[in-house]
Amino acid sequence: MTPSYQNLHQRFRINGLAFDQGGLFELAYSYIKEGAPFEKEIGVFLLDWLDNAPTLQLNTSGTTGVPKIITISKQAMVLSAIATANFFNLQPGDKALHCLPTRYVAGKMMLVRAFIIGLELDLLPPSSSSLEELHKDKKYDFVALVPLQAEQNIDKLEQFKKIIIGGQPISNLLSVQLQNLNAEIFETYGMTETITHIAAKRVGAEYFTVLPNITIATDDRNCLNINVPAISETIIKTNDIVEMVSPQSFKWIGRFDHVINSGGIKLFPEQLEAKLSKQIAIPFFITGIPDEKLGQKVILVIEGRSFKLSEVYYTDLEKYEHPKEVFFIPQFSRTQTAKIDIKNTLKSIGL
Repeated sequence: MTPSYQNLHQRFRINGLAFDQGGLFELAYSYIKEGAPFEKEIGVFLLDWLDNAPTLQLNTSGTTGVPKIITISKQAMVLSAIATANFFNLQPGDKALHCLPTRYVAGKMMLVRAFIIGLELDLLPPSSSSLEELHKDKKYDFVALVPLQAEQNIDKLEQFKKIIIGGQPISNLLSVQLQNLNAEIFETYGMTETITHIAAKRVGAEYFTVLPNITIATDDRNCLNINVPAISETIIKTNDIVEMVSPQSFKWIGRFDHVINSGGIKLFPEQLEAKLSKQIAIPFFITGIPDEKLGQKVILVIEGRSFKLSEVYYTDLEKYEHPKEVFFIPQFSRTQTAKIDIKNTLKSIGL
């Protein structure tokens, strides 16, 4: 029998303490009244989860178009939690760490997984340096991170048995570092509309595999269409260009709305960034800006002090892929989920 969103697993814990619904209500109110900012977010979500409404409203990130507010069934979130448990073999009593912002779907789903699967969940502030607070002898079975958290806490990651990393693609440099660790580490693919991830791959692998009971296809743009009957009555159409490998697997190419048309050649920033990440170890991004001759020209924007880039940095790039200009900026603008905010970063340098 499928668990209901109205029930809490008897093995569920937060910071070592067991809760029934009444106790969880009290915890929520105490977090909202007296907690740190990240605890207030958790408190608000707990009250939303425990009310009589069968749905929640979530803000989308823009993967499927313009960001918007959507309504999601709580029971669909339960089914998503079960799919994750089955795919990653999570068991009641497993110890998990929650260090993502609860205002977003990935943070909400860490709590839902704990409610439904029966995880023993510890809470940490959702910052890039949050894992620094972990005692070196503390071990966990499961954690979800964004790439920036993984990058800045490499020395802590072997304290986890299974790690999922999502929110944005993992760079080649980080991928190599992660493959050298003694942990099961996966890159995930998903979005708010699919209630977090619908596919995953081992770090270093080329292809994503979809979770059970999900089917995929592509449209005339080669963008991914996702059918998740348990979550959405309609096909979820994305702006992610993919290469279909089988009915259950795909290779992510890049964003349709990020494509640079330079002199009639279509270039994917994400592919150029993957090549450059072998040479550039600090944050950067590739984008296109208007150009009279080419229509758009490729530019490279690097975070940090200016330095000279020799041709060695472009070893893996074709000649037509070379950035036409390079810009340096002391600090990128970033979103609340630690993604680089390209639009505002470009605006800060007058582009």
